[in-house]
Amino acid sequence: MSEEKKFFKSAFSVDPVIFGFDQGDLKVLLIKRGVQPFKDQWALPGDLVYPNEDLDSAAGRVLGELTGLKDVYLEQVHTFGKVGRHPLGRVITIAYYSLIKIDNFEFTPASLASHVEWHDISTIKELAFDHMPILKTCFDKLKWKIRSYPVGFELLPKKFTLTELQKVYEAILEKELDKRNFRKKLLSTKLLTDLNESQKGVSHRPAKLYSFDTAKYEQLQSQGYNFEI
Repeated sequence: MSEEKKFFKSAFSVDPVIFGFDQGDLKVLLIKRGVQPFKDQWALPGDLVYPNEDLDSAAGRVLGELTGLKDVYLEQVHTFGKVGRHPLGRVITIAYYSLIKIDNFEFTPASLASHVEWHDISTIKELAFDHMPILKTCFDKLKWKIRSYPVGFELLPKKFTLTELQKVYEAILEKELDKRNFRKKLLSTKLLTDLNESQKGVSHRPAKLYSFDTAKYEQLQSQGYNFEI
């Protein structure tokens, strides 16, 4: 074997980490593996990249094949290449992540996935392969993202309360936020439009309703901001 051919013995995989928000809880989408290695264990919905496809295309294909999710925006996060991370040989994986609204999607598990399910991120203690550090890295990226760019508005209805938005931030940052400071900081960004409406049909005092300013949202998506609270 020539010296050069030794470098063409590695495989590549993609591991999409799909976060979802539901009733105040942040969840992550997992598959139960139906094949070895790690059969019947929970894992991220990842698989190998075909020799003739690029990484971004592979990430969308793999997610669709294993879970049925289509047309999900995926962003590259990190590459994991530790020797021995896969029991069948040298596999280098590229992690992707996305944040979606849970009730917008239905699952159809297939291929190596026997089951697909949302899991509360705070309850996950063990995953197949090295998927725990991959999940942590993507979760850390999401926390950084929400502090630097407007994130989470797509998880809310078109009209929402400040309390609903605060719950999104608290779920991602894993901490309670001071109500007054959060609202003061958020309103200073000029991202929100006061609709001059209040909730209807609620048992408590109706809260004011807001929507987000699309033009300002796109501007801050491009340039970013500092949302430390």
